[in-house]
Amino acid sequence: MTAQTLTAPALRAPELADEAALLVREIEQYLTARVRTTAHPLVTKTTAELIAEALGTPAAPTTAPVLTAPARALRLLPDWVLNFPLLRQLHGGGRHISVAEHLELTALVIERYGWHRGALRSTSGRRCILGAQAVLFRLGYGDETTALAAGHRLQAVLNARGITEPYHRWNDVPHRTREEALALVRTAATHVRQEAHA
Repeated sequence: MTAQTLTAPALRAPELADEAALLVREIEQYLTARVRTTAHPLVTKTTAELIAEALGTPAAPTTAPVLTAPARALRLLPDWVLNFPLLRQLHGGGRHISVAEHLELTALVIERYGWHRGALRSTSGRRCILGAQAVLFRLGYGDETTALAAGHRLQAVLNARGITEPYHRWNDVPHRTREEALALVRTAATHVRQEAHA
C-alpha cells in the first residue's frame, strides 16, 4: 500500500480510528462475554441485573454480544498503521490478557479477517496465525511475553503431534487449511485453560 493510498479521503485519521475502534469493540465484547461465562456462579450477574434485583424490577434482557465483521478499510490497512498512538489509546493503550485469551482472540481475528499462508497478511487483510497475533499485540492486547508464551503453547501442541517445524512455517505449508490452523490455535487455548484449572 502506498503512502498516497493512506492519505485518501476514505482513510483519514478519524475514519482509521473508527475502523480500529470496531475491532477493539469486538475484542472487548469477546473478553466481556468470556468473563461472564467463566466467572464464579455467584458473580455472574451484571451490575444492571443486581440493581434490578435489589429494586424488585425486571432487568433489561441480556443477550450474547453480536460480533460484526470488521470494515473492509481496517482489513486493508498495513499492520504498521495499528502502531499509531491514537489507535492504541482507543481502549486505554494496553490491556493485560491471559495466554488462553490471546489464543482465543487469535482465532477470532482469523475468523473475522480470514486466514492466510505465505505471509503475515494478504493484500485483502487475511492473516496467518502469526499475523493475527501481531494484530492483537499492536492494538495493545497483551504484551510481548503473552504473545511469546502463546507461541510456545502452539509449538507444544505441534510437538505433541511429532511436528518439530515452527508453527509459523507449519501455517504456510501449501496443503494447510484454515480449519487446521484454527484447530491448532483452539487446541492450544484449551490446553492452557485445562492446565490453569488443574
